[in-house]
Amino acid sequence: MRIWSLHPRYLDRQGLTACWRETLLAQAVLAGRTRGYQAHPQLERFRAHADPIGAICGYLHGVADEADVRGYRYDRSRVDRPPTTVATIEVTTGQLDLEWAWLRSKLAVRNPEVLARWEAIERPAAHPSFTPVDGPVATWERNTSAGVR
Repeated sequence: MRIWSLHPRYLDRQGLTACWRETLLAQAVLAGRTRGYQAHPQLERFRAHADPIGAICGYLHGVADEADVRGYRYDRSRVDRPPTTVATIEVTTGQLDLEWAWLRSKLAVRNPEVLARWEAIERPAAHPSFTPVDGPVATWERNTSAGVR
């Protein structure tokens, strides 16, 4: 499961669709509708939020907003709550850097055209559900294959 901290604009079609599906699964986990993935580390930041379901729903609406921009049709009826304002979650610059390096390595193989579009960006924007703060890679992160820690 990968719930990107990066803004969904940077994801290619495959990445955006996978993020949507995986976050729908995360929503089901947080809502208690499935027993799988209960201990998944990426859910820690949503569980720590005052309104975990509201936070994950806000994240899903952010992904769906990007899909709308691209002309894709993601079924928003699958999101448990309509768009509302909830407090953002802090994400560290170290986490953003790690995810950016990892996404770039994936795009280099899977979709070099999308990678070329973002080549000049040093630090990308965060998903609207997150507020960047200085700091190292998140303690819940298990992927260090991007070589950033």
